[in-house]
Amino acid sequence: MKKFYLFILKGFQHETNSFLPFNNKIKGPLNLMHGTYGIFISGKAVIGRNCSIYQQVTIGSNMLVDSKTLGSPNIGDNVVIGAGAKIIGNIKVGNNVRIGANAVVFFDVPDESVVVLGSPMVKSKKGLINQVYQYKNNKWGYLKDGSFYLEKDKAVLNRLKNI
Repeated sequence: MKKFYLFILKGFQHETNSFLPFNNKIKGPLNLMHGTYGIFISGKAVIGRNCSIYQQVTIGSNMLVDSKTLGSPNIGDNVVIGAGAKIIGNIKVGNNVRIGANAVVFFDVPDESVVVLGSPMVKSKKGLINQVYQYKNNKWGYLKDGSFYLEKDKAVLNRLKNI
């Protein structure tokens, strides 16, 4: 039966240009914002709960034995990873972190930080709430623990209605 599942997985990966092996350690539901298209996740990577990953993201291992970051990333809970971002090596990305589009992360990132392309690369921002909103069935909400929650805060809904 395992060979059958591997065959199906290989076909899926070929069609979506992705690599999502069985041996990842994903602690909770992932929100794959645009499906799996172009997403590569190393088999030894650890990904926390309620992470949102956009297209063309690489979460990869550093396999250079003389490197200080030999190994795979460990990503915390409630992390948003923007389109085209690369997270490489044995690094720790904290909880409630935002990684901007096309950012390259090869260093530890503390909790509640924003990593952007450019200088300075890491900005501390306390109180980040990484709920990525979606419009579904004519209502605004967000995914958490694999379930869709409707937003009830009127201030948030007012901001969303202008999108």
